[in-house]
Amino acid sequence: MSTRPAPTDPAYRRLSADARREQLIRAAQGLFAHHAPEQVSPEAVARAAGVSRPLVYRYFPGGRQQLYEAALLGAAEELERCFTEPRRGPLPERLGRALDRYLAFVEDHAEGFTALLRGGGVAATSRTGAIVDRVRRAAADQIMAHMAVERPGPLLLMAVRTCISAVETASLTWLDEGRRPERPELRDWLVDHCAAVLATTARHDPQTAAALAAAGGTGARGRGTDPHGGVPR
Repeated sequence: MSTRPAPTDPAYRRLSADARREQLIRAAQGLFAHHAPEQVSPEAVARAAGVSRPLVYRYFPGGRQQLYEAALLGAAEELERCFTEPRRGPLPERLGRALDRYLAFVEDHAEGFTALLRGGGVAATSRTGAIVDRVRRAAADQIMAHMAVERPGPLLLMAVRTCISAVETASLTWLDEGRRPERPELRDWLVDHCAAVLATTARHDPQTAAALAAAGGTGARGRGTDPHGGVPR
């Protein structure tokens, strides 16, 4: 017996073009979150959405690649929202809250996150790479905004990008190791790692030292730092 919904079922209700496209993107995101891109077909998206295969191709004539890029763009927007944090309280606490949201996303989208950052699979293109870089730039922009820096010099820029790279690499290793250590411990370690990178950079770069002093320091989870860029006391 067929399990495909009847025309009176919710999946077949009449939707606007935008609403139908959004429905298909959400179904694709759910599949890409738990499977490598090459394992997700338009047919699988159709089944997940409870619609016909031709309907999927009507909205996404490019098939899997177009679906992947649309789903990835939506995930990128969600990741960017993870970094949005009110500019209140010590800088390490702000970073910790942003990392909590980021790591929750990583855990919920484990397979897709791994495939995305490792760049493997048939769906990796210059366009998907640009979407990933957009998330990295958004993260860097947020960190600079919290440090009240509009035009970072080369050392500060390298320090921030090093922190972002470390977060990505640690997240992949964390997934590979069965989500060990526990997420809060990983978050605190990443905050401490970023604090150490910025504190070390401040010893060599007056701009970084001034930014840290203005932001109240980057001591691990709120501990004080030397205003001249020293390690946490």
